[in-house]
This record gives sequence, structure tokens and C-alpha cells, in this order.
Amino acid sequence: MSPTTPLPLDGIRVVEFTHMVMGPTCGLILGDLGADVVKVEPLSGDNTRRLLGSGAGFYGLFNRNKQSLAVDVKDPRGQEIVLKLAAQADVFSENFKSGTMDKLGFGYEALTQLNPRLVYVSHKGFLPGPYDHRTALDEVVQMMGGLAYMTGPEGRPLRAGSSVNDIMGGMFGAIGTLAALQQRQRTGRGQQVQSALFENNIFLVAQHMMQFAVTGQAAAPMPSRISAWGVYDVFTVKDGEQIFLAAVSDTQWGLMCDEFGFADLRADARLGSNNDRVRAREWLLPLLKDRFSLHSAGELAARFERVGLPYAPITKPHDLFDDPHLQATGGLAPMTIPADGSGAGHAVHTHTALLPLALDGDRLPVRRNPPALGEHTDTLLRGLGYLDGEISALRAARVVA
Repeated sequence: MSPTTPLPLDGIRVVEFTHMVMGPTCGLILGDLGADVVKVEPLSGDNTRRLLGSGAGFYGLFNRNKQSLAVDVKDPRGQEIVLKLAAQADVFSENFKSGTMDKLGFGYEALTQLNPRLVYVSHKGFLPGPYDHRTALDEVVQMMGGLAYMTGPEGRPLRAGSSVNDIMGGMFGAIGTLAALQQRQRTGRGQQVQSALFENNIFLVAQHMMQFAVTGQAAAPMPSRISAWGVYDVFTVKDGEQIFLAAVSDTQWGLMCDEFGFADLRADARLGSNNDRVRAREWLLPLLKDRFSLHSAGELAARFERVGLPYAPITKPHDLFDDPHLQATGGLAPMTIPADGSGAGHAVHTHTALLPLALDGDRLPVRRNPPALGEHTDTLLRGLGYLDGEISALRAARVVA
């Protein structure tokens, strides 16, 4: 994709009235695809600009390719600015508590009357129903939706190690947006799109629901499950290193036995098929762990790779900055997080993971760094017809920043 080739959503304007992860993920995807995303922030800024600990990376990751407009939407003059933006927009995205947008005058009914072509995207904890009054978080729906049960060992429900529902909920919001924009091509009208954390989580565990429907047996948590594959586990090897090794087909089993001289196992009639090896896991895995423990993780990786067997090092997230595949394929792009969005008190120059897709062989670029608070306020207001003197007056009255 050459620099002169328009991105797929070039010319689409998104007004993003979101915070935290779910809504910003939707805007991130639309922005990466070429949309002009206007992030509407309070004068104090999105709270993720100041988060510490596990939230310190939220703002920098989920807010690239966006412009920042800082405005007090409780002031009628600020509300007027947002309404002018919405009147010209293609998409309005929000993820606040139900009723918040209606109180501000930015609800679906109000904005669709103002702009019938508007696609209105709502990211919530639950789709409309008995639970929709509840306050939801990623961890809440992981617990009530079966994912934490499946992730942790027996009796120890454990949330997944990433904001999986927030991120995927934003993805489904973006998918719904793309579908609504396509339908607008035929009907000339926008529509409301709804995405929700709980329903997203149910989709994630639906395979285990279907497992029960098919077998009549409740799915066991992942640490104690009956694996579908005979060899599919983490092995502790020489010097205490760990590596994931797998042989998931009869062909792979044969390759592994030949590579490591396991002629006795290859000839054992009890291990003739994958299902046989699944039934034998109780004694087979300890035996394999003893044999593999004589080798280093590096040696095992090299030998598994040479014969085309699945394997994986046990990698920590920060190690991925140096991953040779990501570096060679352009999967990481340079980016600067502004001082007011890093939580560190200064700008951070780093690399960020791009969307995991390529269009015509090219990755979607970082066109804009995550914005400083109100970085584009003046430019956006001028685009709405405000004169410089009017902008100065709005700023002096603390309506915008």
C-alpha cells in the first residue's frame, strides 16, 4: 500500500466519546483503517492517561491515529461543539454507563434525528436485558461468564492475562460499524450498533458450552482438562528452563520419535494413534518429561523446528520488543507517547504492536502518535467554523482546553 493509496476508511469521520479500553479499541481499529477519529475528552483528560500498574499501557496502546478535543460537555457551549461534530460525522462511538449520553443530549435518538446517516456505536457491559443495569468490568464478566473458571486450576478461578473482553468487545464494535457503514451504502441511513462485554465473553467460552452439548460432560478448567492431543504441554527441561512442545498428529508423533530416538515409543501399540496417546497421557507425559529434561530448551527448539514440529519458548511480554519475526515483518512501529499520556511525566519513545493483519501485503501504519490532551482542539474548532477569537473566548471560559 503506497503512501498515496487511500486507506479503506479514508474520508470517514468518527467522534469517539469513550474511555478506558473497550471503546478506545473500536476507535483504534477504525483509525488504523484510515478513519479520522476525534477523541472527545474532558478537560481533565481520559483517566487512562494517569493510570499506573497494569493500566499504564492503556492510553499509549489504544489511542494512536486519533485527534484529541478537550471540552467541557456539561457546559451548553461544549455540548454545542459536540453536536456540531456529530452532525458532520459518519460514526459516533461511546462506552459510558447507560443513560449518560441521553442526559448530555448525545443519545442515539437525539443524534440520529440530527444526522440520519450516523452510525451510533454503544459499547456496554451487557446487551439490553435483565443484567443491563449492572456495572461490568472485564474481570466481572470473566467470572460470571465461565472464562475465569476455565483459565484457573480447580477451585481457583483466574482472569485471563489480558483485557480480552474489553479488547474483543471493541473489535466487535468495529466489525458492527463496518457492517453498518456498508449497509448505509444501500439504505442511505445509519443505525445503532451495540457490543457488550458479557456477550463477548460468552462467545469466547461457547466452544466449552458446545463441548458439553456434544459430550454431556462439563468442560474441565484448562489446567486439569483432558487434552485433545497426546503431546501438548509445557516441559521443564535442563537447567530449569521451560518450553512448550507438541505433537498433535500421528505424523508428528512419528517425526518426534525418530528425531529423538524414541523407537520404543514409536513401536508401542498402546501409542498407535493420537487418541491412544491421549488415553496414555497419565504415564506417557512423565516419561517424556524425564527424557526431554536431559536437553536444553534451545536444543529442543532447534530440533523441533528442524523437523517441523510445534514448539514455543515461554516468553514474557516485554521480550517481544526484541522478537526477530516482529522486527523483520514490521509488526512493531515506532511511536511516541506524550508526557500527559505516559504516566511517567515525560514523553516515551517506543514501538507499538500494529493490528494483526495486512492489506495487499502491507501493515496498517501509525499515522498519528497518541495525542496530547487537547492537541487538536483549535484545528477541529476551526473546521467547525469557529473563529480564533471565539476559540480564545471558549478557552478563557474553560469550555475547551
